[in-house]
Amino acid sequence: METIEITAATLNEAVEKAAAALGVSADEVHATVVEETKGLFGRGQVRVRAEAKAAKPAKAKPAAKRKASEPEAEPPVEAEAEDPAEALAGAPAEAPKKRGGRTKKVDAEPAAAAVATLERPEGEDEAVEATAEDADQLVGLLAEILEAADLNVDATVSEVKGKYVNVQLRGHDTSYLVGRRGEVLNALQYYMNVVSARQLGHGIRVVVDGDDYRNRRAETLTKRAQDIAAAVLDRGEEAVLEALPAFERRIVHQAISEIDGVTTYSEGEEPNRRVVIAPAE
Repeated sequence: METIEITAATLNEAVEKAAAALGVSADEVHATVVEETKGLFGRGQVRVRAEAKAAKPAKAKPAAKRKASEPEAEPPVEAEAEDPAEALAGAPAEAPKKRGGRTKKVDAEPAAAAVATLERPEGEDEAVEATAEDADQLVGLLAEILEAADLNVDATVSEVKGKYVNVQLRGHDTSYLVGRRGEVLNALQYYMNVVSARQLGHGIRVVVDGDDYRNRRAETLTKRAQDIAAAVLDRGEEAVLEALPAFERRIVHQAISEIDGVTTYSEGEEPNRRVVIAPAE
């Protein structure tokens, strides 16, 4: 069965193009969205993988008629499927919210600061307090990683507050550990929190920053969100931002919450979840 990839402005347009290329009608095309890119004010494109649908399977033979003397069999009871969302550890960070007749999800817990907070796993005590010993152990493990990678970077504890150990990276090679839009830094932070959970095991969280990147990124996101909000107010149309990690979406939500006439909500699934800035109703 031939499979092709098509890029178009909308899903319907992509299906029509695929149908023409495969020589079948549109209703005979099975399309799977590979990537969807949204721009401001709804402009974007979608890339789909398409193939012609397989022929319908032959109809099953009708079941033999039950004799009048035979009792009717009880239908099997199927176990209700577990909701994957409920199976995740910890309370969800994003709760559904109704707006304009549409079900939307909003990011809970807007950020009051520019640090990258993580969701609390189930059973974790909110009263957990990181100690100086915890901080020393974690920064020591991170230093071993940096040394093994032969990077000219020093890791130091900048603050211990509540359950959070804030680590600052500085040195000639720090830019390699920040990456494009903090992608490498976020991955390193995720790894360190996995290590913390395994070795400390009592809810201590690590926030990894490099050359004060997170504060600078927060300022950039706030300014961009404010500029887009001004355009939304002027045009009266929703604007969809690029996909952002949860803690950066919270920065946008916080920035917009201080502007009259606009509101925000999040849509999509991780890792492609986006903030939408919309006129307030």
